[in-house]
Order: sequence, then C-alpha cells, then structure tokens
Amino acid sequence: MFLRIHALLNHQSRTLCRISVLLALAFGTSFVHAQSNGLTLNEALQLSLQRSSLTKAANASVLASRESAAKADQLPDPMLKVGIDNLPVTGSDRYSTTSDFMTMRRVGIEQQWVSSDKRIARSERAMRAVEMEESTYLESVAKVREEAAKAWVNVLYGQRTLALVSAMEKEAEEDLNAMNAAHRGAKANASDVMQAQLTLSQAQDATRKNTQDLKNARLALSRWTGMPAATVADETPKLTSHVPGLPVEELEKYHPMLLSARRAVNLADADSTVASRESNPDWSVEAAYSQRGSQYSNMVSFGISIPLAVNRAQKQNRDIAEKSALGTKARMQYEEALRELQTEIENQSSTLESLKTRMTQLNAQLLPPASQQVELATAAYRSGAGSLSAVFNAKKMLLERRLQIAELEREAALTWAALEYHVLPHDMASAGEMK
Repeated sequence: MFLRIHALLNHQSRTLCRISVLLALAFGTSFVHAQSNGLTLNEALQLSLQRSSLTKAANASVLASRESAAKADQLPDPMLKVGIDNLPVTGSDRYSTTSDFMTMRRVGIEQQWVSSDKRIARSERAMRAVEMEESTYLESVAKVREEAAKAWVNVLYGQRTLALVSAMEKEAEEDLNAMNAAHRGAKANASDVMQAQLTLSQAQDATRKNTQDLKNARLALSRWTGMPAATVADETPKLTSHVPGLPVEELEKYHPMLLSARRAVNLADADSTVASRESNPDWSVEAAYSQRGSQYSNMVSFGISIPLAVNRAQKQNRDIAEKSALGTKARMQYEEALRELQTEIENQSSTLESLKTRMTQLNAQLLPPASQQVELATAAYRSGAGSLSAVFNAKKMLLERRLQIAELEREAALTWAALEYHVLPHDMASAGEMK
C-alpha cells in the first residue's frame, strides 16, 4: 500500500512538472528552437531572384528588345543595281554589248530616303517597346518575391504548428500513461482511459498531417530559392505595409500591374505617332553610270521615285484610325487596372488590419482564461477536489487555442506578403529598368 501511494505521489509530481513546461511553451515567444543557420526572409528573397529562371527569361527578352531598338532609326540599306540596257537580240550586232550605240552596261545605286521625323517616331516606338519588356521583367521579379515570401511564411508557421501538435502528442501519450496508472490505482475509470487513448490517436494523426504539410511547404520554398530548405529562422514578420499609403504616381512606378498598364498606353501612343508619320510616302533616290562602246560616250542617269497615295482614305487613314482605337483601348484598360488595383490594395489592407486586431484580441482574451483553467484544474487535482481528466482537458484546450492563434497569424502573414512584396522597392525598380 505504501508503495502504491508513493508511486501515485511521484506520478502527481511529474504531472505538475509537465504542466509547468506546457505553460512555458504556451507563453513563450517561439514555438521552435531558433537555429542560427535558419533561412531568413531576406535571404529567401535574395536567393529567389538570383536563381529564378523566370526573371532570367524576362531579362533576356529585355536585352532582345534593346537590340531591336538600336536599329529602329536607321535608314534602309542602299540597293546596288547592275544591268544592260538596249542589248540587240537580232541582226549582225545581236548580243554584242559594244557595237550598237544604244547598248549600255549600267551600274547604279538606289537609296530609300526615310524622313528624320519618321525615324524619330520609329525610335521612340522602339523605346516604348523596350519599356514594356522591362515592365514584364519587373512583374516577374515581383511575382518571384511574393511567392518566395509566401513560401517562407508557410514554412515558418508550419514549423510552429508542428511544434505545437508534437507537444500535444507527447502530452497525450504521457496523459494516457498517467490515466492507466490512475485506473490501476482505482483513481480513474475505463472510459477515462479510452478517452485518453482516443486523444492520443487524434494527436498522432495531427502530427503526421502537419509533418507532411511542413514537408510540402519546404518543397515549395525550395522551388523558389533553388536550394533545400531544412528550416527557416524563427522570426515573426512585423506585418507592417507601406503600400496602402502610396499615391497613384508611386504605384505607376513600382506596382507591376499599373506600371504595365501605363506603359501600354505609352506604347499605343507611339504606335499612333508612327502610323501618322508612315502615311507620308518614302522617296527613293537613284544614280547610275552607263558605259557604251569605246566609240560612244558614256552616260550618267539620276532619278527619284515617289509613291502615289491614290486611296489614302482606305489605306493610310485606316492605319491611323486603327492605332487611335488601340490607344483608346489601352487607356480604358489602364483605368480598369487602376480601379482593380486600388480595390485589391484596400481589401488586402482591410483584411490585414482585421486579422491583426483579432490576433490582439485573442491573445488578450482567449489565452489568459485558458491558462487560468489549467491552473485551476491543477489546483483542484492537487487538493483532491478535481480529476486528472480535467487537467488533461484544460491542457488540451490551451494548446488548441495556441493552434488557433498560430493559424490566424499565418493567414495575416500571407496577406501581408501578398500586399507588401508585389510592389517593388524603389531601388530595385530603378535597377530593373537600367539592367
């Protein structure tokens, strides 16, 4: 009898010790041990940009457009023209290039002349096309940064959630052992033991599920960083975004969606200018030197070719009208993109603030009662007025509340990442345009 009572007292001490450890876990600033070599958010962003094939492909397209733009203001290549004029094909002088006085061996050159204003318009249009490719490059940069940030957040909170559910499993296993001991000592009934076994099975399943979720999150992060990510630094993002306060002028420079829409308008305007300039025909200038037989004088010829716009209303004017309509389309798409972006930013900002408010309220209103319930159940058990099952249930409720808050923090961090990292930093946008 003495041995049984002594064992029960030792078990009670161990139970109270585990409760103290659990409270420290619940109110600690971190759910996992921070590793000095854990991948930080900034490191993940840098790696994603360095190793992303998406940004490299977009940058190659920018380089290609710049090579094309370099030749936009050049004159067409001159045309070398050679031939024989007035070659006899009958009579005694047939096929002779020197007998007949009218036969000439001719060499000349022809140059199509494009006016300077037309070449300037073409050059401007090419530069607008380069800017469009640059906006596509910056859009890919923003996409990579946003997706890498989201992947990092998922790994962070995957680690924290797994730490919590692992603690729940460990506690459930120890609770089952304690319940079996209490049942053997006639301090608990069989239904309590069965309930503890069911709780352990549920905790084990939750651990398996969250282990796989964390593995998937790490694979997603590796997809963007290009390297295996065993763990990330346990650093909670500040969840503060500067994007909602940006004016439209700033959004046009640093948000890829609006940047592309504005540059599409500029490109459409440049197309309209080119179409207007192209309505004026290009002249061609030709000079030729004709050589005849030695007994005849040689000759020089000059000429100008001028295309005749015989149906301007159905040709050139149609081109101008087409480009003008496309310019209107680009402006309407810009207005739509602006409204869509403003609505999206407002929604994300409002959602983020709501989530942060809920997090504050839950931390202030949900966790203290749950921890107090653990303390009360523990005190009642120590005094003999409560049951061990009540202590276990209180501990389980506390951990579940922590899981609830952790999931809310994950949702807030993902919303923050989508809001903050889809807008390029000022220095990165400038570097992207000059690269």
